[in-house]
Amino acid sequence: MATIDSQRTEPLPSGEESKPLWARYKHGHHYRNAAEEFDGVKLGFWLFLATEVLLFAGIFVGYFIFRMMHPQAWANGSSYLDWRLGAANTVVLLLSSYTMAASIHYIQKNERAKAHLNLLLTIAAGAFFIIVKFAFEYYPKWTAGKAPGIFFNYPYSTDPYEPLWWTIYYCGTALHALHVVIGMILIFRVYLNSRKGMYGPTYYTGVEIAGLYWHLVDLIWIFLFPLLYLIH
Repeated sequence: MATIDSQRTEPLPSGEESKPLWARYKHGHHYRNAAEEFDGVKLGFWLFLATEVLLFAGIFVGYFIFRMMHPQAWANGSSYLDWRLGAANTVVLLLSSYTMAASIHYIQKNERAKAHLNLLLTIAAGAFFIIVKFAFEYYPKWTAGKAPGIFFNYPYSTDPYEPLWWTIYYCGTALHALHVVIGMILIFRVYLNSRKGMYGPTYYTGVEIAGLYWHLVDLIWIFLFPLLYLIH
């Protein structure tokens, strides 16, 4: 694995002690240079993101199959959702994609204060998304009986397949919310490492990887929002 020189036990070469951690970074011994390591790490992470797409693809396929079979249930279920909440979360996630990209840009320019601000703004956007999702959507709907599967007991339901709609809704959005939380944890870890001086113009792989993950989270919501909230 690649290392940061400050983590080594042997003495640093003369003059190395004054350099920030990112300037002391040494690529893994199994790579010829840092650029090759960076490309290899990104390729591996893109392969991981492909498996994430496959994970959500199963939900999307189920969504379309059941929507064709029970269109009225899907229309009824969507009508219970507040598109304004979904739109607000969409805008917040789109803005967070910008702040995440900006943080990478500022790390590359060694403007760490601006990078840290944008990382914290990205985390705050994720927190806003989660609060809206759980406090203003999940809790009111679940307590009103709009729950998935056998937990469904909404008294004003007009279609027997509405529990199936809520199952797809909760599976898709809860899985996505879990990815938002994971993304927030990754970005917070990047923030802490950056505060230590680990990332800079010549080494920012961790920031780039966290950004790729966050952009995937945003992209998945771009599909979920119209499919769930804008049917009617």
